[in-house]
Amino acid sequence: MAVALVVAAGRGERLGSDRPKAFVIVAGRPMLDWCVDALREVPAIDQIVVALPAGEQAPAGCIGVPGGEVRAASVAAALAASAGDPVLIHDAARPLVRRELVERVLGGIDGVDGAIAATRVTDTTKQADADGIVTRTLERSSLWAVQTPQVFHRAALEQALDVSPDVLAQATDESWLVERAGGRIRIVESSPENLKVTTPRDLRISSELLLERTTRLQSTGQPAVGRLGERC
Repeated sequence: MAVALVVAAGRGERLGSDRPKAFVIVAGRPMLDWCVDALREVPAIDQIVVALPAGEQAPAGCIGVPGGEVRAASVAAALAASAGDPVLIHDAARPLVRRELVERVLGGIDGVDGAIAATRVTDTTKQADADGIVTRTLERSSLWAVQTPQVFHRAALEQALDVSPDVLAQATDESWLVERAGGRIRIVESSPENLKVTTPRDLRISSELLLERTTRLQSTGQPAVGRLGERC
């Protein structure tokens, strides 16, 4: 069975909150709770491990571990406390993740070392030097903006994380580490709705979308809030 690792140790200074980012309230609940609920809806996920900032607790039923100084260190700590294969990694700062996306990324791992959610780049994209002078225009048809969830075979992820601290500090996502170790990664197309909350504007947009989703579910008689405390 699969295990899900949730990266929730970020401080999120740009949000201007006195709480760590994953515990900022969005649509009436902490961001982390929305993510955990979506993961709990996936039958293939048997365990959820959360990498936490100091002083915070994981949602009921989940395993909590102290996060590291850098993202990859948090992932490594959560991986060490987990059991299961494949391993799914998700950012707590993406509270709009849906069960359908999680299942498609899990299903994309056959025949490769990892599968990652990503959206097509639709804007014209330039590369520039340190002075801001454009050096070339990139061909956007082959460009993707990477998100989470990301899923990896456990052995591939463990090998990728077995590097020096300075390499771990450079990693902005785990797929780069797996690629660096020679792994093959498949892209699973996602939606811009699965946005990462970084700024107050992102927070407002996420709140509106989650409230809209909740209202729509309530109108169809479905539970609007997930099963916190179950299945972890």
